[in-house]
Amino acid sequence: MTRLDLTRSPHALALLRSRWPQFLLRAITLAGFIFTILAGLMGSVVGSHNFAIIFVWIAWWTALKLVFIPFGGRSWCSICPIPMPGEWLQNGGILQQRGGAGIGLGKRWPKFLRGTWMQAGGFLLIGLFGALTLTSAKITAIVLLFILVLALILSLVFERRSFCNYLCPIGGFTGLYAQAGPVELRVKDADICAAHSEKTCYTACPWGQYPLALKSSANCGLCMECLRVCPSDNIAVNLRPWGSDLGPKTKHRLDEAFLGLVMLASALVDSAVFLGPWGQLKSAAYSIGSPDWFLFAGVFLVTALGVLPGLYTASTWVANRLGSARASLRKSLAHYSQVLVPLGLMAWIAFTISFAFVKFGYVLPVVSDPLGWGWNLIGLSKTAGVGEATSFSLILQVAILMVGLFWSSRVACRISETIRQAAPLIAFSGLFTLAMLWLLVG
Repeated sequence: MTRLDLTRSPHALALLRSRWPQFLLRAITLAGFIFTILAGLMGSVVGSHNFAIIFVWIAWWTALKLVFIPFGGRSWCSICPIPMPGEWLQNGGILQQRGGAGIGLGKRWPKFLRGTWMQAGGFLLIGLFGALTLTSAKITAIVLLFILVLALILSLVFERRSFCNYLCPIGGFTGLYAQAGPVELRVKDADICAAHSEKTCYTACPWGQYPLALKSSANCGLCMECLRVCPSDNIAVNLRPWGSDLGPKTKHRLDEAFLGLVMLASALVDSAVFLGPWGQLKSAAYSIGSPDWFLFAGVFLVTALGVLPGLYTASTWVANRLGSARASLRKSLAHYSQVLVPLGLMAWIAFTISFAFVKFGYVLPVVSDPLGWGWNLIGLSKTAGVGEATSFSLILQVAILMVGLFWSSRVACRISETIRQAAPLIAFSGLFTLAMLWLLVG
């Protein structure tokens, strides 16, 4: 497949090698992160008038799913501010490379906690408590502050970006769908890496990745540290066809399948709660601790941990039986999890469009009055208004869901021996797409 190496351009290479552009972007996002926490704690209790709610759950959440992931893979991780304070302490300076005279115990993350299992669990918690978090500025601020403090504490105990690698639910989300993205970091010549004994790239990488071993963009946070320290100019940053990590030769793990299924379930439940016609369901999701909420939580967990995994397992079992070389069910579940990537990514994009068109009118007014204190910094504080789901947005959602179904079906055919073997996975994708169409469009 054709790839365009950005490092072949001297200007692009100079930009990628310099730490300053990335540092400035991360410093801006860190300042915004801290201001968001302050706005949530000190600003208006009305969510639509508070910077924390509008910028986290409308502006940033929309940008993540419509721009960062589909066009940049894990590009958000490259400027995410959450690990910054911890890295400063680990490295012994703001712009210091790894290996400086920093502080921290540097312990390795426990082996039994590795993988994306805990990130999937974090996303389940978002689904269970999201209705309140998405509408309460104070709760949003507390959650963000907790995440920032947790990442800092873990950086003082464990090596590198352990929080990002194993705990951050957004890291799990972006890593899973980065496999479909058009950006990758890879080595140019494997022989040069093999002959280089120092492995400066691995030592410098805050994610603990060895570029020569990278086979999937899910594991690379695009921090560019390996590119900056490579003495042989052997690191490429490629623009590639979408979905290049999805194919018969790529290896996948069972925890990736579980994460993909949790993402599908979350997209379904969020669509039902926030866009469906069932007011009682929405009230139950908001009434945390009530009998109705426990019923909602039960339905959500049964869907995420029972119904969808059951349907996926059944379709995988049938597909496995239709093939000539029958692998174990465990290996098949991991292998066919690639189908869940484009299916889930397009479902989240369609869901995001459904509320972005309606809610985006709040963004500029909240910039004008970020705390809801009656300010009018840019003269737009009185212009907030709820938009409408137009026929164009509905058609766009249908088109995107159809792209997801076609894409996942194509992946199923690519990783199966025959179309007949791929048919059960295509049927699973079609059933999920119908459910999303019913919830989003009716």
